[in-house]
Amino acid sequence: MRAVPVFDAASPQARGITSLSLAVLAICGAILALIVGLTVYNLIRFRAKPGAPEPRQIFGHKRLEILWTVIPFLLLVWIFVLTVQAMHVSHPPRHGQPDIVVIGHQWWWEVHYPKLGIITANEVHIPTGQALLVRLEAADVIHDFWVPALAPKEDMIPGVTNYIWLQADEPGTYLGACAEFCGAEHAWMRFQVIAQPASQFRAWEADQRRPAPTPPAGAAERGRRLFLDKTCMECHSIRGVAAAGSAGPDLTHLASRRMLGAGVMTNTPPNLSLWLTNPQAIKPGCLMPNLNLTHAQVRDLVSYFQTLK
Repeated sequence: MRAVPVFDAASPQARGITSLSLAVLAICGAILALIVGLTVYNLIRFRAKPGAPEPRQIFGHKRLEILWTVIPFLLLVWIFVLTVQAMHVSHPPRHGQPDIVVIGHQWWWEVHYPKLGIITANEVHIPTGQALLVRLEAADVIHDFWVPALAPKEDMIPGVTNYIWLQADEPGTYLGACAEFCGAEHAWMRFQVIAQPASQFRAWEADQRRPAPTPPAGAAERGRRLFLDKTCMECHSIRGVAAAGSAGPDLTHLASRRMLGAGVMTNTPPNLSLWLTNPQAIKPGCLMPNLNLTHAQVRDLVSYFQTLK
């Protein structure tokens, strides 16, 4: 996994923001250095000396006053120009239909590819070197979509649609998070943007288009029946199975995902067992209730979910 600092931009959009931040930081640093330097100089040059008379006071200096008015004004104009340039780079004009739709929920991310007919959760797969238009929505409260290395922060407001361009220059896993406090589990509302070469993205796309496979007889088949008999199907959907819930993530390809609970733990069979046993103990306040499953039921469900790749 590639964890990228804020100033290590990996897309044109992020580089526009980074360039502006560094330019403003340099300007502010120069101003601070000038002020500190002049202060130290005056402390040394005009320090009180024994027997010295009171220093001559200066009341007004037209040239200096004009100078320290004009220079800050020009600096502000410069910063304004840099800001407009950064806005043009980070938020280029929108055109066409969105390639991806991301919907923020408490506390997870629903990800749609309307042109491809794909639905996933907490992972955004993109091909490298291609700018994709992303539509941002919120299902409940205000969220904020932020991938520091790739894109600017953008609010997700109920009833309001916002857009960003998402692009990655190089393959890698870029970390994202909700940047607007949205409730008790805000800290565990994370996601990953997985940038892949075009061939790998097409392979992922082909896998995601497939419906859920029929599990083999045994524990996996028992888990499938249990999924349909319990209330799971009221909240989750699995393509190829009579389950079309929309309150929770689509589980068609659950086993291929890297995270559970929007980053609260990695997606492994032991962790999945812990989650199914009592999700409220793992992520208090999440919408998934404790179903009071037996150990045998948890084992069968895990066996079934491992077939969903």
